[in-house]
Amino acid sequence: MKIIATQINQQDDRGAIMDLVEGMNINAVTFISFKKGAVRGNHCHRQTTQWNYVIKGKIQLVAQVGDEPVEEAVLEKGGFAVTGPMEKHALVGIEDSEILVFTQGPRGGKEYESDTFRLDTPLVRG
Repeated sequence: MKIIATQINQQDDRGAIMDLVEGMNINAVTFISFKKGAVRGNHCHRQTTQWNYVIKGKIQLVAQVGDEPVEEAVLEKGGFAVTGPMEKHALVGIEDSEILVFTQGPRGGKEYESDTFRLDTPLVRG
């Protein structure tokens, strides 16, 4: 997992513009909502990179690469993190939350299950 510092690209009296993902081919943009305490994920993707941007609420992102130590981060509104191919990950709604997930790879729509591999041992128990 990599936490990404966001930066406003342009701002004036109308508001702000912030590029979240730049220079990447994105195959899907997905909206996901969480009820407080909901656990999502507990899987990995063999080919897919996934950028997670919190638009409302607060989530916990738990990730692990191979047998390395498990990493945890709390992301609040405006929080942004990326998980890469073969990186195990789970997300927990600390409160009712909404995120946008930008993906590069076969994860969107009908291809979702083709690159989603459930973990035998969950990172987070629901």
